[in-house]
Amino acid sequence: MSKYLLEIGTEELPYKFIPSAIQQLQTGFEKFLSDNKINFEKVNVYATPRRLAVIVDDIAKCSPDEVKVVKGPIAKVAYDENGNLTKAGEGFLNKNGLTKEDAYIENDYLHAKVVIKGKPIEELLKENVPNIVLKLQGSHFMRWGANDEKFSRPIRWIVSLLDREEVKIKIIDVESGAYSRGHRFAQKSVAIGQPDDYVEIMRNACVIVDQNERRQIIIDRAKAEADKLGAVPYYTEDLLEEVTFITEYPVPAVCDFDPKYLEIPEEVTVTVMAVHQRYFALYKDGKLINKFITMTNYIGDEFANIKAGNVRVIKARLDDAVFFFKEDTQKPLVDYVEDLKGVTFQKGMGSVYDKTQRIVKLSKQIASELGVNSPAIERTALLCKADLTTKLVFEFTELQGFIGADYARVSGEDPKVAEGIKEHYFPLNAESETAKGVEGQIVGIADKIDTICAVFVDGKKPTGSSDPLGVRRACLGIIRTILANNLKLNVSKLIKETLALLPVQKDCADEINEFLVQRLIIFLSDDYKKNVLEACASNKNPLEDLSDYIERVKVVQNLDNHALLESANRVIRILKDECTATVNPSLFKENAESVLYEKVNTISKTSDYKNYLGMLLDINPYVEKFFEDVLVNDNDEKIKQNRHALLAVLKNKYELLTDFSKL
Repeated sequence: MSKYLLEIGTEELPYKFIPSAIQQLQTGFEKFLSDNKINFEKVNVYATPRRLAVIVDDIAKCSPDEVKVVKGPIAKVAYDENGNLTKAGEGFLNKNGLTKEDAYIENDYLHAKVVIKGKPIEELLKENVPNIVLKLQGSHFMRWGANDEKFSRPIRWIVSLLDREEVKIKIIDVESGAYSRGHRFAQKSVAIGQPDDYVEIMRNACVIVDQNERRQIIIDRAKAEADKLGAVPYYTEDLLEEVTFITEYPVPAVCDFDPKYLEIPEEVTVTVMAVHQRYFALYKDGKLINKFITMTNYIGDEFANIKAGNVRVIKARLDDAVFFFKEDTQKPLVDYVEDLKGVTFQKGMGSVYDKTQRIVKLSKQIASELGVNSPAIERTALLCKADLTTKLVFEFTELQGFIGADYARVSGEDPKVAEGIKEHYFPLNAESETAKGVEGQIVGIADKIDTICAVFVDGKKPTGSSDPLGVRRACLGIIRTILANNLKLNVSKLIKETLALLPVQKDCADEINEFLVQRLIIFLSDDYKKNVLEACASNKNPLEDLSDYIERVKVVQNLDNHALLESANRVIRILKDECTATVNPSLFKENAESVLYEKVNTISKTSDYKNYLGMLLDINPYVEKFFEDVLVNDNDEKIKQNRHALLAVLKNKYELLTDFSKL
């Protein structure tokens, strides 16, 4: 078995393209090898800003021979009356490079087995690798020179090695060789002897090609520098990924900035550092300090110019933030509400001011249903979007809500209102925290349901390639907020109330309801079986009471009783049509009917679904006895209808728990 290395050296790649390229290359190579029936152990893909590399472990040296049966002309055409091959028969054999000994008759037709020789892996690599690379997709691809082909950035070198031998390939205008390039500030040309040595050779040339190793180095070195200060580095997964893919050899540098910038909202300072400058903010004893770490892609010991340059850049950004903060806080936050009339929410759905008024009404309705009485809820709803017209949010859009919360504090608003303004945007993504305060929970649900309904009324239901105004995220936010805080809220009712408030009227409540249910099932499918989730959503709308739905799912998930499933499904199969008749005990002919009727009536509705399932299990022997002793479809129509009515009562008991037909 052999090992193959491909390295595509380029100008600096956009960092957002690199993770996608890694996945596309892995998929492309695995498909190529599988399609050609080439055995291999693993495809490893490495990437830095200046290179994409693939190493295939234990790759077979050739594809296997393949025996193919080919069908020729009908026998009476292939042979004459004397049993000799005709010109048609000979033509078939000659075309496939066969002799008459290779041919045979099957089902009255001439057949032959053709052995297709396997191809050497070198030949297959030459034929397929350029296509795999040029099929990579991404945004802003470009041409260079006189070439017609596009790639993310100009290709500068290619390494293509099978063990110690070169496999010559050409991609666009660059031919492969056995030489790579090290770090920009290290040696320019690096000889690669064999794939096994690649990672270590590049490490010696100050290039950490393994992105996972590079990521861990960034984490470890940032922590080591922070430890020297008794601090803790702050970074998100997005920031860590970006820094990983803009460096080949990450080296930390600690920089200082003027402490006066700590006076502006902390979120602004951290956002400037993380989002705009890719710095790691530092916290000490839970408080932001006037130092940060920048990960340089640098080889050397002289960091003075690097630090000075970074400090100069962040000073300019923070000066802007200080100016906007002072300008914005010259008037209270509530004075910005009126300015929302000039901000369009969505075409046909009014301004953000109009949306705010709807949020106020919906928040009051939600609070009433939940039995919550807090003046802070209505105030939070009124002010939740006010910061959108401030200069600071205009400059740092991602800080909406956070800025509003700080401005609310500066304006002397109730701390609950300030926290609610920030938290009504929560959760910010699928993994982030949900609102802790009831103000943020209620106003957040009102805001999100208004957005969802507005999008559906406008006919812009999310598709596989588009998600207007983040409807999927809004659905997930509502679901997570309700479940995390065990809120007894009828979302289906809320959808109808929201639709009634919109300036454009359209009856799409059922469509929105179904979309939310599907998002709910997808969200819960990591913890529960999908068929159980669908079964418990089929018999009763889960949006009417999400907590009730979860309790039913938990019980049904653990159901392992074939006899009960068979009984329930037998009842469902018999009652294909709705039964409106009522049970008349005087029409019972068999003892099993009377006993079952008595047992079914002992089952009462309860929210203790574990106990409820126990009651269904307890009466199941009587259900089985009923089917053993009773002919349901009796010749007497009255008897038949009465027995159907009895089973309908039993079916209703089953449906209080789940739709057994989907289990």
